[in-house]
Amino acid sequence: MKAIVNGKIILKDCVLENQALLFSDKIEAILPIENLPEGTQKIDANGGYVAPGLIDLHIHGYLGKDVCDGDEEGIRTISKGLLSNGVTGYLPTTSTTDMADIKKALETCRKLKEESKSWCGSTILGCHTEGPFINESKKGAQDARYILKPDANFVKEYSDIISIITIAPETDTPDFAEIREIKKSTNVIVSIGHTAANYETAMASFKAGVSHVTHLFNAMTALAHRAPGVVTAALNADVSCELIADTIHVNPALYNMLWKLKGRNLCIITDCLSAGGLPAGEYALGLQKIIYDGNICKLEDGTISGSGLHFNKGVWNLYKNSDIPLYECVNCGSLNPATKLGLQNRKGSLDVGKDADIIITDNEFNVKNTIIGGVTKYEA
Repeated sequence: MKAIVNGKIILKDCVLENQALLFSDKIEAILPIENLPEGTQKIDANGGYVAPGLIDLHIHGYLGKDVCDGDEEGIRTISKGLLSNGVTGYLPTTSTTDMADIKKALETCRKLKEESKSWCGSTILGCHTEGPFINESKKGAQDARYILKPDANFVKEYSDIISIITIAPETDTPDFAEIREIKKSTNVIVSIGHTAANYETAMASFKAGVSHVTHLFNAMTALAHRAPGVVTAALNADVSCELIADTIHVNPALYNMLWKLKGRNLCIITDCLSAGGLPAGEYALGLQKIIYDGNICKLEDGTISGSGLHFNKGVWNLYKNSDIPLYECVNCGSLNPATKLGLQNRKGSLDVGKDADIIITDNEFNVKNTIIGGVTKYEA
């Protein structure tokens, strides 16, 4: 049995001090240090934070590796690198590229998913397929050559590994036949994104089965007083929303409003590309060149094309640029995404009986230790 002592324990509804977190492969108890069982191995948090492991629903790459490469060692590299950012589980995310490459990437992640439960890296919880069923006019940095119409049969074929699929619903049939089939035949979460839909179409798609919003505000119709757009629909509806909390994709002035409107339906993501974790420079996004300045990735024409955001910094950005309590900022990176994936009974918070997926940070949320299933996987 192990216990983390001398830390501020971030629970889903408060922050506890002067307590110890006792764990095996599960969270066993939170109790005064003097009540720890004899022989307990103590881990000193040195006055920092003790938080649940973070879950990234949307990340394309890290340390020079791209999910769409479909390379096993590349996925292992990404998974290991994410430990230093406090990510204990994630959805490797594909982009709009040749369908053969998308399938190869999904098959690689399918093959590695079980192994990832015990390797020295973040656990693969499923995959996020961002495209190729998107609208060309809102493609952002996605490659227009590979855009296709929505295809429920593809989703059904890979429904054991796809957790989320991003679709522009206006590219489906007028009655959203493909989205309805996905909803009826699979447990895959359908997300609206890279979309030119108007407010009415977005709201209708929610009724048809869309329940998530890919990187809210980015690559979708905006909030305007006479043309409310997808953004307004997302804020009005009971759907979960992703936020790239790098302070660039979305101005921090919106953070308070977003949390007030979405609450536990707000999920921080990184949308990180392969340049993440590397120095500023020029890198590849498929066949396109991207320029990474240490904060954000852009195509040569200046189009924003994802981030290099470290997930723990996303949590801290949300906290430092808002009035949102720290525990709710952490929920946005842990409990809320876990709940979206249906994993809230096992992951996402430090409740007794849940998996011992834990991070220890300093007082600015820099990660010092990452623990998965009770085993220390990373130590700074």
